Amino acid sequence: MRAVVYRKPFDVAVEEVPDPHIEHPNDVIVRITSSCICGSDLHMYEGRTTAEPGIVFGHENLGIVEDVGSGVTALEQGDRVVMPFNVACGFCKNCLAGLTGFCLTVNPSGFAGGAYGYAAMGPYPGGQAEYLRVPYADFNCMPLPAGTDHESDYALLAGIFPAGYHGCELAGVAPGNTVAVFGAGPVGLMAAYSALLRGASQVFVVDRVAERLAKAAEIGAVPIDFSRDDPVQQIMDQTRGEGTDAGIDAVGYQAVNASGDREDPAAVLNQLVRTVRPTGAIGVPGRYVPSDPGGIDEHAKRGVLRVALGALCEKGLRVSTGQANVKRYNRQLRDLITAGRARPGFVVSHELPLEEAPTAYQKFDQRIDGYTKVILRPT
Repeated sequence: MRAVVYRKPFDVAVEEVPDPHIEHPNDVIVRITSSCICGSDLHMYEGRTTAEPGIVFGHENLGIVEDVGSGVTALEQGDRVVMPFNVACGFCKNCLAGLTGFCLTVNPSGFAGGAYGYAAMGPYPGGQAEYLRVPYADFNCMPLPAGTDHESDYALLAGIFPAGYHGCELAGVAPGNTVAVFGAGPVGLMAAYSALLRGASQVFVVDRVAERLAKAAEIGAVPIDFSRDDPVQQIMDQTRGEGTDAGIDAVGYQAVNASGDREDPAAVLNQLVRTVRPTGAIGVPGRYVPSDPGGIDEHAKRGVLRVALGALCEKGLRVSTGQANVKRYNRQLRDLITAGRARPGFVVSHELPLEEAPTAYQKFDQRIDGYTKVILRPT
């Protein structure tokens, strides 16, 4: 089958790789119809992770069940399904608690949590390919309405829509709250959208890319261009000097300084400490990986950041972190899409055939030609 294969930093190719097959009675094989390129894929693409040449990318996948293991009971051939990017067993202590992003059994490398096609997240090839093997399929496949309606909306249930919603959950966003979202990439836009779905009265979105800020304005958020002036002061000016009730870091360790000419991994966290009012809450779904060999900051390469802990404690701020436990939210979010109450597909800028993946990665990485969120169509 054809698949997007990592060769070396800034180099991916569509190559022929072996077809997946049933390896365990609980497996299914899914024919992929949509697979998203995620910002996390860019971490591997840029050589910032331990990804080895030959890995097949793709952890945000939707498709049709083609083959069913003998132990699978809830799925059958022809079912349309979307898979959380978290590979999870469903029976360990964390999975039973709803913390499927930190499954204790699926990753032999020792990390808590597994994912398709991602470095150090287990032996699971990704879905930027024609087919994907899904382990523990009864648990990891979520059924969708038959047909092709809302394909782009439903595809986002694999990752960024639940991730953005998770950011709001971490920050405790409640009706009437004011919220600051730093980062207007796909997860940041989904966080802002989710905050509005949850009844926030005012949502500020901070970035410097004009197309992304325009998307934020389209959904009713207030765009804040940090390249023009201090974003904290801009938000303070619009909240009567009080700051926001909640803040969400949707940037992670690739934050940059105001001029955008160098990385400053702790910049967003420190700005959120200044932005959120005393006793407010900060949610951090953005990635801060322990090792970033491609980064500039020597401390950040070891996962050590210079965060204003004194100010954070002085203000009594609460901070919650961690990748999204997708299964905790994806059914509810699916039903919002089905009922016409949510249309997260507004973030999708390009829908392309699988063969165009190398060009899509290059343009997405360089933030050019309006590339915001790309969905690859293998079939």
